[in-house]
Amino acid sequence: MTLGQLFSGITDIPQELTERVVSGVTSDNREVEPGFLFVCVKGRSFDGHSVAAAMLEKGACAVVTERPLGLPAEICVNESRRLYPELLSAFYGRPTQKLCLGAVTGTNGKTTTVNLCAQITRALGHQTGVIGTVGCDTGKGLQYSHDGPPTTPEPRKLYQLFREMADIGTEYCFLEASSMALAQHRFAAESFAVGAFTNLTQDHLDYHGTMEEYYLAKRMLADMSRTMVINIDDEYGRRTADYCRMSGIQAVTTSVNTSGADYFAEFIRLHPHGAEFLLTCPEKQKSWVAKIPLTGLYNVSNAVQAAVMCHMMGFPMEDVLAALEKSRGVYGGLEAIYQGKFTVIRDYAHTGDGLEKLLSTLRPLTKRLTAVFGAAGERDSSKRPEMGRIAAKYADRLIITTDNPRHEPQQQTIDDVRRGVPADKECEEFVDRKAAIYRALETAQPGELIALCGKGHEDYQAIGDENVPFNEREIVLDWLKSRGII
Repeated sequence: MTLGQLFSGITDIPQELTERVVSGVTSDNREVEPGFLFVCVKGRSFDGHSVAAAMLEKGACAVVTERPLGLPAEICVNESRRLYPELLSAFYGRPTQKLCLGAVTGTNGKTTTVNLCAQITRALGHQTGVIGTVGCDTGKGLQYSHDGPPTTPEPRKLYQLFREMADIGTEYCFLEASSMALAQHRFAAESFAVGAFTNLTQDHLDYHGTMEEYYLAKRMLADMSRTMVINIDDEYGRRTADYCRMSGIQAVTTSVNTSGADYFAEFIRLHPHGAEFLLTCPEKQKSWVAKIPLTGLYNVSNAVQAAVMCHMMGFPMEDVLAALEKSRGVYGGLEAIYQGKFTVIRDYAHTGDGLEKLLSTLRPLTKRLTAVFGAAGERDSSKRPEMGRIAAKYADRLIITTDNPRHEPQQQTIDDVRRGVPADKECEEFVDRKAAIYRALETAQPGELIALCGKGHEDYQAIGDENVPFNEREIVLDWLKSRGII
């Protein structure tokens, strides 16, 4: 491919560069090889423009810049970050033209909703890809995230995944659209058949600064979607629905609390290992009986959104709900590790809202509830006391520990969480997360439920620059085996 072919229909480039052969496209200076096009992107800690000349010396066929640098092979554009995904799409042969894309955004529920969508379409006979927190599946099987990549991959990796999906005949792809990915325009070249908005609560303010900026980043998905499925039980969901209507975007609303939505769940019955409800669509004057293998009102909300997303893609609701009933849930999401004299579950809940939804679901299921949790290092510290307050509200016993401390002093994250815990609450602290889990297991009472919160599917602890192997499921099972319990 030549630069002229790559940029055709995107933007004009200097005539003398049109016949240069391009062998790759990247914005990462570490990936540049001879023949690559280097796109200069200005980030928070690094500006690609600072190494543009060095990339040409390294063999780049040209550099894309946002301002004239006086270099011999320079293509100056208005917004290189926005242009980057378009160039990648063109370089990889516009693979998403062969895929039906769905995306989910929101603070909580993205992983569950995306994976339920994929399980539905697969059950209905369609090869489906998934991109998200748990890992990536191009249609050949899930590759788990063992090294802590972002929820939404960087653009080059994203388009490599899209290309692989197109090559092997994958028909559908559902992905988690994080607020940072949206703000950074990682898939600015795409149009989604269906998008979904789950909810918005405090998170990532270390990046976005304010809740309003955080929300506006999430709302960007609506402008990229032909149809938006929106949870109007959430205040920001209602704002998003209003925005869609004013902007001419089809908005389909869902709820588990009000009959004022386009699709709503009623007569909800929660069980320890699942839920049943009636899914009603007033406009169609139809209701369907639904059963899911996940408990908790928040999982009913996620399941309703997944069902409606697939229905909006053209699948009959009866078929969708039959597939949903057979789904297996989500790896690391409200996952039972052990059920015997006591119960141990793990879940990804890592925000105040996530903890509230998880622990309020578990509270009626046991007489004694222990929460083992911590707050992520080098992330929004203002949410930490609230996490402590919410955990104390529902759990009988708290064991506060670490959760991917990174470079932040580990005791600091614990102290911040502890500030939200009442002084008279039964509470212990362990910097070592494994020691915290051992403490919970060693002191468990008959019938007690231990909730390991925050890591879910993750099998590492991010400490400093390393991702140290750390699989909570294995830790619990090894402890139980060593005591002869299993």
